Amino acid sequence: TGAQIALEAHRRGHGVTLLTSHPEAVTDLRQPDEALGERWVLRRYRTFDDLQERLAQEIREPNLDALIHSAAVSDFQTAGIYAPAAGTAFRKTDLSWNSASGSPTFQDMAAGKVKSEAPELWLRLTRTPKLVDRVRMEWGFRGVLVKFKLEVGVNEEHLLEIAEQSRRHSDADLMAANTLEGANFWAYLGPLEGRYERLGRRELAPRLLDAVEHLHRERHS
Repeated sequence: TGAQIALEAHRRGHGVTLLTSHPEAVTDLRQPDEALGERWVLRRYRTFDDLQERLAQEIREPNLDALIHSAAVSDFQTAGIYAPAAGTAFRKTDLSWNSASGSPTFQDMAAGKVKSEAPELWLRLTRTPKLVDRVRMEWGFRGVLVKFKLEVGVNEEHLLEIAEQSRRHSDADLMAANTLEGANFWAYLGPLEGRYERLGRRELAPRLLDAVEHLHRERHS
């Protein structure tokens, strides 16, 4: 999705910086005779920390007019790999830990090579900050901000309620929202003239950029 939007923006004459973990998508989607040397920058990231660092850097560029945040950023990241110490065991019957010493203890396995004889390993996951929420408050971006929202197992009415609440929470100008079940076929974009509009996937990139360009013109007229 990010590659589609970036390519559409470039075709319209905009300068584009694409942060992506899948640069091959650009190769798959670009037209055979499409040259991307001028007004095009691609920066690859692999981890959450990579993306956070690159976003913070790019947002501080003085000529940045719009940020379209379509990356599906992980809500959690690993904060340790542990094995139960001798005498500590997980009890499946009541989902609790049992220890001969009375207090379950663990060994940190992240410092070196994990040995194959370890009977089981446990990952500790911690919440990652919402990068899109840092765009306004912490990084001070004042251009057009577009947020994306993906939900699972909700109907479209509930999706729109969640999407609008999420847009306001992040102080985003526009929201593109869909469900995992419908992600390959449609998305809602809004608010457009006070409402959300259901679009086919092929319509999303051009209609989204129409809305971004309109908002930018309004602010600078």
